[in-house]
Amino acid sequence: MLPFLWSIVILRGQHYYLDPYYGSKLVLFVCLIVWAADSGAYFAGKSLGKRKMAPHVSPNKTVEGLIGGIVTALVVAWGSSLLFDIQFTSYVSMTMITLATVVISVLGDLVESMFKRVSKIKDSSNIIPGHGGVLDRVDSLTAAFPVFALLYLIF
Repeated sequence: MLPFLWSIVILRGQHYYLDPYYGSKLVLFVCLIVWAADSGAYFAGKSLGKRKMAPHVSPNKTVEGLIGGIVTALVVAWGSSLLFDIQFTSYVSMTMITLATVVISVLGDLVESMFKRVSKIKDSSNIIPGHGGVLDRVDSLTAAFPVFALLYLIF
């Protein structure tokens, strides 16, 4: 959780003296691309999914869903970067950073599912019944934020 929290703080502080809201836009940008990837993967997987990605860990995730999630996240990244005026060195760097962030967010989701399977528990908590618990709501974000922050600062 510490890399997740630190990456939010680091992103939030970006260009604070030039635009006090720029860092907030970066944080929202990451949330939007991860949520778009999750939603796109769900709908693409439900309608087109045939090949299971990790059947022993998360039997409902498909390769087609992953591709649909990536495409959705790239569209949302392009639109929200224009809307929020988020600066990347190029569209290629934005695409690569978004792609890496989305793939890592999916891996974060799979790792959390694996931990639950190994522990033989269905939900990580009872706070949000039927949704896998609190960790299921943030597992993708906890993996995605540090990767995005690192790549955004480097490139």
